[in-house]
Amino acid sequence: MNVRVLVILGPTCVGKTQISLKLADILKGEIVSFDSRQVYKFMDIGTAKPTREERERTRHHLIDVVSPDERFTAADYGKKGREVLKEIIKRDKQPIAAGGSGLYLEALVEGFFQGPKADEMIREKLEREAQEFGEPHLFNRLKEVDPQAAERIHPNDLVRIIRALEVYELTGKPITTWQREGNYEPFPMCFVKIGLNMERERLYHKIDLRTEEMVSRGFLEEVKKLKKKGFTPQLKALKSVGYQELFDHLKGKFDLETAIEKIKQNTRHYAKRQLTWFKKDKEIIWLDAEDDNLIKKILERFKNIQSNQ
Repeated sequence: MNVRVLVILGPTCVGKTQISLKLADILKGEIVSFDSRQVYKFMDIGTAKPTREERERTRHHLIDVVSPDERFTAADYGKKGREVLKEIIKRDKQPIAAGGSGLYLEALVEGFFQGPKADEMIREKLEREAQEFGEPHLFNRLKEVDPQAAERIHPNDLVRIIRALEVYELTGKPITTWQREGNYEPFPMCFVKIGLNMERERLYHKIDLRTEEMVSRGFLEEVKKLKKKGFTPQLKALKSVGYQELFDHLKGKFDLETAIEKIKQNTRHYAKRQLTWFKKDKEIIWLDAEDDNLIKKILERFKNIQSNQ
């Protein structure tokens, strides 16, 4: 296996973007984002997309792929991502995958189960149940029919809870069984996974500072523009940290200061969930994001793995 993909992963706000850009300069690389929110157009500030200057400096892929009201799944991402990696290799460039979505990375590395087509009647029924009885009601049902899926899906991730229950109702078989038995297409690339982390209080402090910076850069105005375009907070793309809180603020549920504090708190929770997901992957080489010799250490490990293959 001669082709190797350098993967830079970690929780939100740990510094993946800047490190990836520096590595791309050194390795003559192109960056493939595996961020489940940056695939959506018009969502720039709230998803911390690379700036226009950064994207002109280094070629980026799988950013601004679809509109917020378009369906885009992890399986879609995995398919597109693999195509992009092949194209980068053909151009004799080094692919660098960077992001924080564990599910998207899994789809890229291992392939992803497509499953039966969506059944709108079943989805609408489950959505009505969630509205009437609450999201915990559906999550408890998922724990009964597919405890393995319940371990992997956050109790507030209604989209994935409904999808798992939908597959079970359609087929009588848990989605995890389908995934386990799925015939994934082998992918002839080696993924060298480098995880970035830092002391938790430092990470939380950076999250707080970035949240305030986003608001000062016009995050609220971005949400107003999305609303004006007709995009609603019920869309999967906008059921994410930052956007939900600001939509609620615009509805009059609370003032802007409260919304900002909620964004900070929920982003910290999100970072914790990201780390929980990634810690299960024993292939990840963890490094201190604030190490002065971080770039050197990443390159050493990447080259060592190359020479040992």
